[in-house]
Amino acid sequence: MPREFFRSDRVAAQLQRELAELLRTEFKNPQLGLVTLSDVEVTRDMSLIKAYVSFFGSSETPQQCVKTLNQHASKLRHALSSRIRLRVMPDLRFIHDDSIDRGMRMEELLGSIKASHPTDEDGEAKDETP
Repeated sequence: MPREFFRSDRVAAQLQRELAELLRTEFKNPQLGLVTLSDVEVTRDMSLIKAYVSFFGSSETPQQCVKTLNQHASKLRHALSSRIRLRVMPDLRFIHDDSIDRGMRMEELLGSIKASHPTDEDGEAKDETP
């Protein structure tokens, strides 16, 4: 059975491409460092854009970076409206994407578990029961 595609999904994909380009070329803020746009969601009623971002090499905390982006959201929304033709451009809200941090933490936990359980030459855990 084919998957349904909603208009909001197609609009979100286009918005992600255009917003990433805007953040890369026109909105440069050295305090933010490298801004990565990981996902864009648009509500079904097309009233809100949720842009998930992460930061690398920033001199500020992620919360401060998100606050800075949200302060400039109206300018970015206006720039998006000139690139994408929609009857009404949805409101733009930036949200910190901490999935990379959570993934790194998970790797650390798995590494500590692996280090605490010795393995034999085949890579299988040794049975420590007598």
